Amino acid sequence: MLFLQSVPIIFLSHPSEDHGLCVSGISGDLLVLTYKLEVVMKSIILSLFALLTMLTGIFFTSAFAADLTIYTYESFNSEWGPGPVVFKRFEEQCGCKIKVVTPGDSGTVLNRVILEKANPKADILLGLNNSELEKSFSYDLWIPYRSPLVNQVQSNLLVDKEYRVTPFDYGFISFVYDSQKLKNPPRSLEDLLDPEYRRKIVIENPKTSSPGLSMLHWTISVFGEDGYLDYWKKLQKNLLTVTDGWSAAYGMFTKGEVPIVLSYVTSPAYHLEYEKTERYQAALFEAGHYRQIEFAGIIKGTKKIKRAQEFIDFMLSEKFQNAIPLTNWMFPVIQHQPLPDSFRIAPQPKAVPELSASLVEKQNSKWLKAWSRAMSE
Repeated sequence: MLFLQSVPIIFLSHPSEDHGLCVSGISGDLLVLTYKLEVVMKSIILSLFALLTMLTGIFFTSAFAADLTIYTYESFNSEWGPGPVVFKRFEEQCGCKIKVVTPGDSGTVLNRVILEKANPKADILLGLNNSELEKSFSYDLWIPYRSPLVNQVQSNLLVDKEYRVTPFDYGFISFVYDSQKLKNPPRSLEDLLDPEYRRKIVIENPKTSSPGLSMLHWTISVFGEDGYLDYWKKLQKNLLTVTDGWSAAYGMFTKGEVPIVLSYVTSPAYHLEYEKTERYQAALFEAGHYRQIEFAGIIKGTKKIKRAQEFIDFMLSEKFQNAIPLTNWMFPVIQHQPLPDSFRIAPQPKAVPELSASLVEKQNSKWLKAWSRAMSE
């Protein structure tokens, strides 16, 4: 707010013929005195104006500076993602301003936090997944915080007993199929090797995609480190292509280029919710599905610990959790209200044994290199 009306501003003009003023008969000393007075007054006015400008700048900077900086992955803060909804709700609740930075996918976000460790630019990382946990722990990135609402979270989702990070949603990867083109969907990972599905499947690259990496870990958890590569060599015959990311793969699927795509059990719920169709279905495997959990953590070095803790509490509240199903298409970690009706075709499958975070951190690079070699043969 500016209070310019409280400053008495006086403008003195040069005597001139333009104003119709006659200066004849006025002594030279008086003219000099008048001129000097005018110069002094203008100097005072300019000084006051400069001071007001500086104070105004300070006011606006402090008023609109971010009270919390959050790093997250791009799709979370996209126009169709939960970001625009939940971040606005938090700002309204806290009366503060959030700055959201989206460097890329979850792996890219984590790497940026690691690079900035000595001089952190963010207060919170939102969107770390369970495959990246041990890597983040090895760099000592977090300020532990146990929210009072954690008691309402399913105990099997609280994989970090030191509360360095807090889960906010979870899901299961699955092979989604077009029921109008595929009458006999697969019921297991082994079924995907059937010649019936030759060149009918599209998946994502585990080196560049989160569901692709979970698929790789799924096969390792089922077939072991000694058997997963043999599985992938056999599966390769049934793959039409391997895309860099989920969007490209799912786009091929919805365009009808393939009848099977690697996605999530909740993907069909999207089509039911917005397209009113049950054409697309998740192939549920009796042996279970690999689970993804997403976490947020307070970055060590932040000067805004209290505000960051306030956000973690908000993240587990109704205002955040209730937005997850229809924006991030995952399951909330606290079900404050019944799931949307469209989720009736996205039942929660049994979770398969997950790889330990320490094993993933130790072996992941080796697994990815071996996978690349096997798929290029």
